[in-house]
Parts: sequence; structure tokens; C-alpha cells
Amino acid sequence: MKQNVLFGFLGSTRDAGDTPERWEKWRPTIALGVCDDLRFDRFEIFYDTRFQNLLEIVTADFQVVSPQTTVVPNVMSFDDPWDFEEVYAKLFDFLQNYRFDLEREEYYTHIKTGSHVCQICMFLLNESLYLPGKIIQTFPPRPEYPDEKNVGSYKIIDLNLAKYEQIATRFAREKVEAATFLKSGIATRNPTFNALIEQIEWVALRAREPILLTGGTGVGKSLLAKRIHELKKLQSRLTGPFVAVNAATLRGEQAMSTLFGHKKGAFTGAASDRAGLLLTANQGLLFLDEIGELGLDEQAMLLRAIEEKQFLPVGCDTDVTSDFQLIAATNHDLNAAVAAGTFREDLLARINLWTFRLPGLTERREDIEPNIDFELTQYAVRYNRNITFNKEARDRFVAFAVSPEATWNANFRDLNAAITRMATFSHQGRIRLETVEQEITRLTTQWHSQKRDPTDAAYPDAAILDTLPGELASRLDRFDAVQLAEVIRVCRNSKSLAEAGRRLFEHSRQKKKSANDSDRLKKYLGGFGLDWDSVTESCDY
Repeated sequence: MKQNVLFGFLGSTRDAGDTPERWEKWRPTIALGVCDDLRFDRFEIFYDTRFQNLLEIVTADFQVVSPQTTVVPNVMSFDDPWDFEEVYAKLFDFLQNYRFDLEREEYYTHIKTGSHVCQICMFLLNESLYLPGKIIQTFPPRPEYPDEKNVGSYKIIDLNLAKYEQIATRFAREKVEAATFLKSGIATRNPTFNALIEQIEWVALRAREPILLTGGTGVGKSLLAKRIHELKKLQSRLTGPFVAVNAATLRGEQAMSTLFGHKKGAFTGAASDRAGLLLTANQGLLFLDEIGELGLDEQAMLLRAIEEKQFLPVGCDTDVTSDFQLIAATNHDLNAAVAAGTFREDLLARINLWTFRLPGLTERREDIEPNIDFELTQYAVRYNRNITFNKEARDRFVAFAVSPEATWNANFRDLNAAITRMATFSHQGRIRLETVEQEITRLTTQWHSQKRDPTDAAYPDAAILDTLPGELASRLDRFDAVQLAEVIRVCRNSKSLAEAGRRLFEHSRQKKKSANDSDRLKKYLGGFGLDWDSVTESCDY
């Protein structure tokens, strides 16, 4: 037969009394020793050292009413018994080191004594199984029913939710609803994608560490980040705003000022103080798209802001504090960027705890049809026009959309653009076959002219090579295209031509008596009709 073990706090008010009259009132701790139908073999009692005398009185009295019980005092002193964090942490640490023996002992948690915060923490630790067993709650005698022993009554509550089918069903339903929320209500059919969203939902509601979203252009990284923020706000996990920025649009001093803020007079044109996006995102979520495009100096500042929640605005000598959650996104291989020296290894390690790759549209073709309906709904909201396909037109477009012929290079951006164009050209709210055929021709022509495989991460992003004059990009060999794209990325992450040259020719320059990295880089770019200004100008992609 198992032994019964009781955990509970000393009740400094209700358990008090050091005169003979104390036996004439109801005392919750003593009442637990008087119960005829429930006996305890061991009583683990928590107490504050300020109430040492009371502990000795209660211990002696408990031995009188229940001599077979071993009372074990455990010091549990709090600077503030109403400080939830302090109370929970100290109880948690105690229980983590306690040796439970579930095969030989049955555990009970008394929640009638201690401050309200102590009782709440005991309840939560019991529910989460850090304090396994059942809750026991005691009640004083009712005035209409005198009780000579002042036993009162008690109730045992089992918080093992696995036993309650209705509650378990509700939790399962809420989990599905949260995942559906992240998918913007789209009834996606791809099992791999649905499992991915479930993982993201789980992490989003239980973790505060940075999340890294990877995947090609247009797979929905920014939309998902926004939905994560909205979900966390609905669940009271965040209270602050959603702040988004594309790192590819940030250059030089502008990047520092935009992200970290500046002090008035910090540089020419700084006419007033600027908070910066990291401070604006305090208690909220910062979405940093294309994080691989950040300069190395900004990366170092960001790393400190993530780890210490503090950073220095430009021109300021005093740290500012911002407690934000970061979601970063990229469509490039950051490990390759680390190897190339354009991305900090320590920053990647810090943001790489939760990494989720969002698949492209061609990897989840069964989800294209429900996304067509979603795009039509979004169009209706934007333009106050309800648009539908006639049956023949819908069948034709869906058949094309899921076929190998449709490469969806820009993923959902291509799909959104296609639906927007067809809806705009619709007559009387109906998209007809003729409009669909025109759109199919447009899409296939567009994808053919781009001449690249959207699933091939090694091929450079088309926006990089848009820097090239005329049709030179389309005539580049693959070797030259990959090399040139990397050179352009390094230039865009450098403050000067000289710095970019040093990074690009890091090893070969050591073999030269007089290294002129700037001139070497200038001549390389000139071979493609480019110069420093043309490759470093701010662009939004």
C-alpha cells in the first residue's frame, strides 16, 4: 500500500495561536491531521523563518492529532510573497531537486494556506506535474453544522487532464484553430506544410527566442511573421507592435540610425532624436526580412541587442533597453554567407535555434486551389468587388496552376498578381476562359524570360542581376552570374570600395607587394558595365 505524502504551506494567519483556546478554532493545517478517512505518513511543510515559533507550535499540535505523521519542515522564505516570479522560481527549484517515488508514494498538495500567489503557484506546479499528485482543499465548519473537532471538510481534485475527454477535446480544437489562424484561414492540404505550421504554432506560443524563416522569394515569410505576432497578442504573449523592415533597403549610417536610433546632432541631418525600430518594437515583435543583407557592424549591434536587450543609438553614450522578439527571414544560405565572411557566425548561431523553411508553391501544388480562393477573397476586401470564375475558366486555370508547366518563380507573389489581373479584367464579376488563357500566356512568357530554376538556391536572385545594363544578365554564363552576384552582395554590405576589395581579395592580396584592392574591384565591375554607385544604390527586393 502506498504512503500518503502532503505538501503545504504554514498558514501564518489561520494556523496561528499559542494559547489553549487555539483548539477551539478551525486551523486548516491541523484539520488535515484530524480527518478519520485520510491519514498522511509524511507532511512536507513550507515555512518562512520569520514564523519559526509558529512552525514549532503547529508541528507539535499536528503530532498530537496525527502521531503517525512525520512532519518535515522546509524553509521557503520570500522577499515578497506576492511576487509571482520569485515564489514560482523558488518552489520550482525545490521540486526539481526533490526525489519523488511514484511507485511507493501518493502525493497531495494543500492549497488553503500561504498567500494567494503561493496557492496559485502550487496549483500550477501540480497541474504541470512538477508536483505530481492531487490537490486537497480544506473548508472550515459551516455555522449551521457545529463541529467539535473543528475538522471542517475537504475536497480532493485530480488535475490529470488526460482523464477529462471534454477538456482534452477543447484543447485539441484550440490547437487546430491556432494553426488555422497562422495559415490565414486557408484550408491547406499539403501534410508536410500543415505539420510545419503546427510546429511553428507550438514554438510561437511557448518560446521567446528568435525565429528564423527561410525559403524562396514570395513563399509568405512576412505574412507568417505578422500572423505570429497577431496570435501572440491574442494569447497575451506580447503587448507591443509589429515592426517590419527589409534589411536590403538599409545602407551605411542609415542602417544604424533606422535600426538603433540616433541622438540629435549625431551626424549631418540628424535634426532631432530618433527612436529606431528596435526601440519601437519594445514588448512587441521585430520582423527583419533579408537579414543576410545587414552589414557586419549592424550584425554586431543586433547580436548584443538580442542577447542583452540593450544597445547604443548612434551618437549616444548611454544604453537603451528594448525587450523585443525577433523573427528574421532570408532566401539565401546564411551558412555560405558565414563562409564568405559576409555574415557573423555568432549571430547565425543565436538566431538559428528555431529555423523553419517555408516550401515554395511548386512543392505544395495541392494547396494552390485553396489559395486561389483566398486571393479572390482578399481582392474582394481590397476593391469591394466579389469576383468568381465560371466553371470552365476555373478548371482551366487550376489545371495549369498545378501542372509542371507552372513554375511559380515568385511563389505567392506570382499567384496574387495573376488573380489580381484576372479579377481586374473580369466582366460582371466573372472571370472567363479567354481571360484565363491570356493570363497563362503572360505567366509562361514571364517565367521563360527569367530562365532560372526557382528551386535552385545556388542560382543568384534575379533582383541582384537587375543591376546589369540592358540584357547583359540574360547572356551571362552561370559561372559569371553566381560570381558577380556574390561580388554585388559584398559591395552592398561594405561601406566603401576599399573595404569591399579587402573582403573580396582577402587572401590573394597578401601575395602582392602593393595591393590595390579598390582598383582590382573597380576594373572587375567595369567589365560588366558597372561601378560602385550603380551596385550599392538602395533597392527594395
